Amino acid sequence: MTLASLPRTPSFRLDGRRALVTGASSGIGLGAAAALAAAGAHVVCAARGQERLADVVRAIGAEGGKAEAIAFDIADIAAMRDAIGGLEPFDIYVNSAGTARHGPALETQVADFDSVSAINWRAAHFSAAEVARGMIARGRGGSIVTISSQMGHVGGVDRSVYAASKHALEGMTKAMAIEWAPHAIRVNTICPTFIRTPLTEQTFANPERTRWITEKIKLGRVGEIEDIMGAVVFLASDAAALITGTSLLIDGGWTAG
Repeated sequence: MTLASLPRTPSFRLDGRRALVTGASSGIGLGAAAALAAAGAHVVCAARGQERLADVVRAIGAEGGKAEAIAFDIADIAAMRDAIGGLEPFDIYVNSAGTARHGPALETQVADFDSVSAINWRAAHFSAAEVARGMIARGRGGSIVTISSQMGHVGGVDRSVYAASKHALEGMTKAMAIEWAPHAIRVNTICPTFIRTPLTEQTFANPERTRWITEKIKLGRVGEIEDIMGAVVFLASDAAALITGTSLLIDGGWTAG
């Protein structure tokens, strides 16, 4: 065997590709947008707040990346369709929009159930379909990644509604992956453990809960946004060309037992 005949690692670069990231104004979504831009993608950053998105776009540009902003409420299906449908088709879609309303199952309010379902599952379904529609029309395939959770694989205290929404995402992802595989569209989820983001501030403000979380994570620490960024680029890139219909657990060993 000569050196020239060795297999070559597929590229993790995303130059020339267009990416849409929802929930891009903070937390994991912000990290995903920054990671994709650093890998060469032109990133359309989406969320509800135009001012915060403008800051994100400026920060990415300052690092030499390419980005633009579009504001819409992903839970408003008609507005989401109008916004995405009016853009050029994407090669990559990372949906990081999400919410949580934690509490005992016996005390769950209908409004809380509906709010979590509307963003974590309903909006994820219809936005993925809208992006896939453009991918199919263009005929070049693509990668759809939804930020799910380890709670899509296990249960959690006071998390019946949240866990249900994430389990729904996992089933939805498998079904979409089967349906869109003939169009070379890959559909996967990333399932983090507890990550330090604005969404988890209240949880980490409780020392007892933080201690319990750290004990459950086998690597002995909570997650940071940076722990998710490489996985986003991987699943978006040619290095993951044969990966679809599955989840990448970034949980520090939480679900290992």
